[in-house]
Order: sequence, then C-alpha cells, then structure tokens
Amino acid sequence: MSAKNRFDLTGKTALVTGGSRGIGRGIAIALAEHGANLAIVYRSAEQEAEEAAAAIRNLGRKSWIYQQDLAEIDALHALADRVWGDTGPIDILVNNAGHAYLQRFNQITPEHWRHVMAVNLDAVFFLSQRIAEHMISAGVKGRIINVSSLNGLVAEAGLAHYNASKGALELLTQSLAIELGEHGITVNSIAPGLIETDIVGDFELDFDGFVPYCNEHIPLEGRWGSVEECAGIAVMLASSAGSYITGQHIVNDGGVLAQQMPRMQFMPPYKNTLHD
Repeated sequence: MSAKNRFDLTGKTALVTGGSRGIGRGIAIALAEHGANLAIVYRSAEQEAEEAAAAIRNLGRKSWIYQQDLAEIDALHALADRVWGDTGPIDILVNNAGHAYLQRFNQITPEHWRHVMAVNLDAVFFLSQRIAEHMISAGVKGRIINVSSLNGLVAEAGLAHYNASKGALELLTQSLAIELGEHGITVNSIAPGLIETDIVGDFELDFDGFVPYCNEHIPLEGRWGSVEECAGIAVMLASSAGSYITGQHIVNDGGVLAQQMPRMQFMPPYKNTLHD
C-alpha cells in the first residue's frame, strides 16, 4: 500500500463510546477526517453528541448517535446489535467512555466502586464481546481500541477504584488480543497521561497549584497533551499502518512514565556546547 493510503479509512465504520466530548470526540473526528463513518454513544450530553455528529457529516461522512448509560451492562448486547443493524458492519470499536471519582480510599462506597468498574471495565468487555462476535460472523478483520490511562500502569493517589479498573483493562486488552487474533481482529490500548480536556475540571483539586506542579514533572516541554495528540494514535491503530500491532498499550504521556525521579529543576541550566 502506498504511503498516501496507509492511514485511509474510507468505507470503514467506527463506533466510539463517550464520543460527544474530550478524547472520544477528538478520536471520532479524526477517524472521520480519514474517511470513516461514525456511530457515537453518549450518556447525557445530547447536544454535544449532536454537534459532533454534525461536524462529522460536514466532512462528508455518515454519522449516528445513540444514548446509553454504559453502566447498564445488561443493555450492551442490544446496543451493539442495534448499531450494527443501523450502520452495517462495524470495522472499528473505540471503547473510550470512562468515569472516575477523586476520593480518599476510605471515602469509596460500594456504589462508587461498582460504578467505576461497570463503566471502565465491564462495559468495555461486554460491548467488545458482542461486537467481536459480529465481526467474526461477518468476516470483518476489525480493530478494537481501548482508551485506558497512565493509571493502568502506575497508580495515583485518590483514584484507587479508577487505577484498579484501568489496570484490569490493560490485561483485558491483552486477553482479547490473544483470543481474537486468529480472526484477524487486533486489540490495543491507548494510555494517555495528562491531556487538556474540560473533563479534568470535574475533580476537586487546587488547580492553581496542581497544574504547575504537574508541568514540572512532564519531560516533554513541561506541558499537557492535546486531544489531537491522542486521536492520531487511534487513527494509526485503526488503519493499515497498525495492522500488525495487537495486545499492546501505547503510552501517550509526554515522558512522565519514563522518568524515575524528577530532578531537572535542580540541575544546572542547559548550556549549548556545540561551538565550544
């Protein structure tokens, strides 16, 4: 395949959960920009979902939206069947929707724990389960992309339930990759670090202190990532460029995980020795 067509998704159909805002919306738009038609699942942000669908149609693609609370696990097979029936074969499933509460460990109730696990882990499995069955039956060599988190690889205070759900999601990704590989279906995860979205503001944090503190710990220019910098990874995994990648997590964190102990701020300033 030529370099020009390596990322072409023309004629493909993608289903993106949590596609009305944030990273999910960015991924949906990027897939459409590369030729895919989009089905977007949202929970409550109907207007934002409609706006995302309109943006996709303005790109000349087809778009559908579906309201569904992904914590309602028993409804997910029916959702998958309905979307498949409306759109035709789904080539790309992006499990992006997620939920988190910022809580001390002793503030977590059984209800909080179950809700985080239901959305971040259970829904991913049962939606993937049904879509994969459809893919196999139709002979579709599809792509499943799970939006995980850096928290699936290293823990963070105040997020015990979220950390646990994302850690489990990483092993689920590998498990599905093994079982679906014989059918030509790839399964991978994207593990973002700190990304600039309005969802971050849902936490009760001292952001005046938190943001500069985080910036000091991000090696790549001391900045948070953008939604677009996540979306490009999804396009690669969904396209022929990623056809031999499966069972992997792609970390997108500006180098945070690469750094054992932040110390750059204590070192002498950079000195250009090129012309010494």
